[in-house]
Amino acid sequence: MPHFDIIRKNKPKITFRTSKIQSDYDVDFEHSNEHFEGNIELPEQWQIGVIVGGSGTGKTTIAKELFSDWFVNQFEYTHESVIDDMPKADMKDIEKMFYSVGFGSVPSWLKPYNVLSNGEKMRVDLARALMESDKVCFDEFTSVVDRNVAQTMCIATNKAIKRTNKQFIAVTCHYDVVDWLEPDWIFNTDTMQMVFQHAHDRKENMLSENVGETNGTNLGVIII
Repeated sequence: MPHFDIIRKNKPKITFRTSKIQSDYDVDFEHSNEHFEGNIELPEQWQIGVIVGGSGTGKTTIAKELFSDWFVNQFEYTHESVIDDMPKADMKDIEKMFYSVGFGSVPSWLKPYNVLSNGEKMRVDLARALMESDKVCFDEFTSVVDRNVAQTMCIATNKAIKRTNKQFIAVTCHYDVVDWLEPDWIFNTDTMQMVFQHAHDRKENMLSENVGETNGTNLGVIII
């Protein structure tokens, strides 16, 4: 049961502007400190997890604290085509991984990373992360793509992970990811509580507050 008790202190330099803000709004520097505490109860056997919550609720901080070795950092892309930026592997395996994460535009495989769309960049990052490691924690998952693309990516990622022995954690502010990705566990940073493990199999038993609705659709993130 990973436990976290994280304090992030903020002590900016005292300047005219920071002093004026303190005076005008009656706040001290410690008011900008952050404190996140809770427990993530991992199942004995799992492959996909989700850390979800609103902006500023500690998702990235918690993920980096608990899963630092899994965290996907900024990759360096130096080649003139993203296919050449992939790790050493059989070409068929690289192509299969691209398709698995929804990056199926073959002409884009021949482009450099910097000219790809944000959505394509995210899929390349995801493909590379899954090829380089068996344990991946991916921040801002689906944040830069529209929700139709996000749904396709989640379904593809679920299938890609389930065909292997890899473990994958999505860190996201989008609650709809839960229904599409079908994770084995969910931690909600809005309330610092676990959601039902295997939530996709037990939706009919979920009670209590719904923390995410869009157009009247239950997004499956319900805290108990």
